[in-house]
Amino acid sequence: MKKLVTLHVIAIAIAAAIARTSAPLNAISAGVVISQVYGGGGNSGATLKNDFIELFNRGTVAVNVSGWSVQYAATAGTTWQRTNLPPVTVPPGGYLLVQEAAGAGGTTDLPAPDSTGNIAMSATSGKVALVNTTTVLAGSGCPFAAT
Repeated sequence: MKKLVTLHVIAIAIAAAIARTSAPLNAISAGVVISQVYGGGGNSGATLKNDFIELFNRGTVAVNVSGWSVQYAATAGTTWQRTNLPPVTVPPGGYLLVQEAAGAGGTTDLPAPDSTGNIAMSATSGKVALVNTTTVLAGSGCPFAAT
């Protein structure tokens, strides 16, 4: 019996050690994330008049996004464009709509946005980042592992 208890304790210790060391280095955010991106707003044949980026707080606590930004670059581009987020708090389960550039086409306005920028995003590809600063990103790659 003593041997069985010892083996059980060792198994629990090993399982706990594995659980602690198996977390990814760049863990997925437990709070605010990019939930939707729409490029090509206002293009010929587009339904919406504007590009947009939608953020979602999938966490359990409210998050203040003051001092944060959303940033965009062409797929192979190295020049990032930035829209600073307003000093608002996104409640758990809440959304934040960032309206970007409009084109000459499109038939439908977005709902009232929480923030407005002027980034013209591609309808087919690009890179979008949610950044916890307003410092413009540099370089062609994603700043962290894409998730």
